[in-house]
Amino acid sequence: MRRLTTTACLLAAAVTATALAQQQPLFRSGTRTVPVYATVTDRDGRLVPELTQADFEIYDNGKKQPITIFDDEIVPFSAVLALDTSASMTMNIEFVQDAAAQFVIRMLPQDAVAVGFFNSKVRISPGLSSDRDGLVRYIRNEMQYGNETRLWDAIDAALDHLNEATGRRVVVALTDGEDWGSSKGNGEVLDRAQREDVMVYAIGIESTFHNGQRWTTTRPGGSFRKMATETGGGYFELKKTADLNTTFSRVVQELHSQYLIGFAPTTLDGKEHKLEVRVTKPGLNVRARKTYVAK
Repeated sequence: MRRLTTTACLLAAAVTATALAQQQPLFRSGTRTVPVYATVTDRDGRLVPELTQADFEIYDNGKKQPITIFDDEIVPFSAVLALDTSASMTMNIEFVQDAAAQFVIRMLPQDAVAVGFFNSKVRISPGLSSDRDGLVRYIRNEMQYGNETRLWDAIDAALDHLNEATGRRVVVALTDGEDWGSSKGNGEVLDRAQREDVMVYAIGIESTFHNGQRWTTTRPGGSFRKMATETGGGYFELKKTADLNTTFSRVVQELHSQYLIGFAPTTLDGKEHKLEVRVTKPGLNVRARKTYVAK
């Protein structure tokens, strides 16, 4: 079935997407069907629409599994934006606000989002909302600042926020450096995101700021990239703040262009299993989560 990818077509299809969302079966790991959302791109990074079930293979601990569910329709998502507002981000704040607003503006009516800021504290807007105007106002007016960069605590708090949401759950995190001040560790948060089937999109930006003694350049570490890779999200590393708008818009486009693949696990042993999704057509790349718990 033809996929709609442009913003204009997406808005035109909002009613259709709403009807599909009401019919869409919802899954979580721990049921007898394991859902896997897959993003497929070509060599130039362009999203690839109109693939069929026959173009995919899925492997559980290295063993190929029959695909029992396949869908390429637009599926609504629940997401938390976790935005770094620490001291090093001071010169980038307006760019961050504009980019986050672009994400919200491109939501479909059935999508739901919360907005969070993290620094020495973590603050997330109450509940998940589909009110685009209200979310944009929150982004513009409620942003707070602090010195530390509690990245892992922010993602963990975002997971709390998504705990009651059904269907596809996503954290979109933006930072310009390493974690500083969190009570949670990156491994602990990654394990939880994998266990709860939450996809993490990680956006890292290179930032230059004055620390009181000299000008310093910061960028995120490899653990931030790993968070995205292991959960099936995307990782974007930017050197220019001007790229933030297009990156946040790209994330929304990806979320509206993913394939849903499901299979029935043959063994429910309560253990973590390795997942691998392959595309049989040459020249294509696929991103999907790497594990699930067979319980």
